[in-house]
Amino acid sequence: MGIPYASVEEAIATRGLRMVVVGKIPSPWSEAAKGLFHVKRIPWTAVRLVYDDPALKAWAGQRSAPVAIYENEPPRSGWAEILELAERLAPEPPLMPSDAADRATAFALAHAICGEQGLGWSRRLQLVEAGLRGRGGFPPEVAAYIGKKYGHGPEAGAAAPARVAELLAMLASRLKAQHAAGSRYYVGQELTAVDIYSATFLALLQPLPQDVCPMDATTRSAFEFRDPTTDAALDEVLLAHRQMMYREHLALPLSL
Repeated sequence: MGIPYASVEEAIATRGLRMVVVGKIPSPWSEAAKGLFHVKRIPWTAVRLVYDDPALKAWAGQRSAPVAIYENEPPRSGWAEILELAERLAPEPPLMPSDAADRATAFALAHAICGEQGLGWSRRLQLVEAGLRGRGGFPPEVAAYIGKKYGHGPEAGAAAPARVAELLAMLASRLKAQHAAGSRYYVGQELTAVDIYSATFLALLQPLPQDVCPMDATTRSAFEFRDPTTDAALDEVLLAHRQMMYREHLALPLSL
């Protein structure tokens, strides 16, 4: 069952929280933002990203997603901005620790997943590089567009697989240490935004099954592209954590 999307005009006329999201694709940044709002039970109106819609660009200020717009406040498109908005709109349940040291750790882990040069960013460049070289990943025309938008170059493309593997290994090591300490979560003993980011961003490496995540075959094939280095780093502990998250905290099937 898909999201009931509003038009730009309908969204502008609507009060409360509106968010531009990528449709039909489990884009991890969009799915992570949806996950934050789902856990916090924050109602929101969905607007599908349409790249060539001038009204959407004028309202959201850009041609990308997610973009969260609350009431008449400025658009928010960064993962941290959207997280802070969610925390303000619904303080309970908190998705960032109150303890200062744990909070700093959570922000660092979240950036390693969502931020520039993080897991999602580097995996995207890996798929661009593979597509431009005809080895899989994004189709060449998509790879060319995304690569130009996000700073792909020969050096960045060549470095991306090792960076993806490094970050996957770090996240797996963190989870294993947490398990040894008696926790199922990345930080402390409770669910945080880091757990949501980890679960949703694995779609770029191993999408959820088709019956709960319906995807175009070409897109699924692109997301599933891996090489031996990435395969070795995609530890089962990460996939088991994702399974727990969707079973206990996030919504299935995905509403794309």
